[in-house]
Amino acid sequence: MTSSKPTRLVVVVGMLSEARIVEAENAGVVISGGIASQLAELLENLPLGGIAGIVSFGVCGGLNPSLKSGDLVIESNSKGWLERLQAALPTARSGIVAGGDAMIAGASEKRALRQRLGADAIDMETHQVKAFAERTGTPYAVVRAVSDPAHSALPRAALVGLKPKGETDAFAVVRSLALRPWELPALLRTAREADAALRALRNARDLLGPGLGCPDFVEHLVDVS
Repeated sequence: MTSSKPTRLVVVVGMLSEARIVEAENAGVVISGGIASQLAELLENLPLGGIAGIVSFGVCGGLNPSLKSGDLVIESNSKGWLERLQAALPTARSGIVAGGDAMIAGASEKRALRQRLGADAIDMETHQVKAFAERTGTPYAVVRAVSDPAHSALPRAALVGLKPKGETDAFAVVRSLALRPWELPALLRTAREADAALRALRNARDLLGPGLGCPDFVEHLVDVS
């Protein structure tokens, strides 16, 4: 028999570098590795008993042109959770984070998505997190930091640099650069943008504390302390 008491938090990320930021937060971390089918299977097989909430956490691409690298975008279907996020992260944008099965690389693609969806940012996990939350009646939150802003296009080398378990595929990046050496300046810019986003995520983790602001999970920590 599974327990209905909310005692655990699920955090969905795309990359190992994001997982390492939250791995000490008493949370079960699910890594998509940028593969939509892999994430769908992981969420489908996730034990449902005792989940206090699910979080989409990590970097994202900016769609709102006012957002720059390192800016945070937050969202939740729980009023109490959103209020906690807003209180802990007062400079974050409360907005809409969209998701897609493929990485959005071009500035023109981002403009089109902004016009069509009205979203502030996009990643490759949040849409599946929201679908899981709706399917299971689970509270969800999104804590995402902009890496590549709306005006910034990703070089091809950045699109091939992820292994299925979320590690950086350095060989694939070098191989791509060997074929397209003119992309080196854009890749270095992308690396700086990603670094700003990861710093923002670490700061957000520190400010939110255990449970990333999830009300039921925080109450559980108080109960057992």
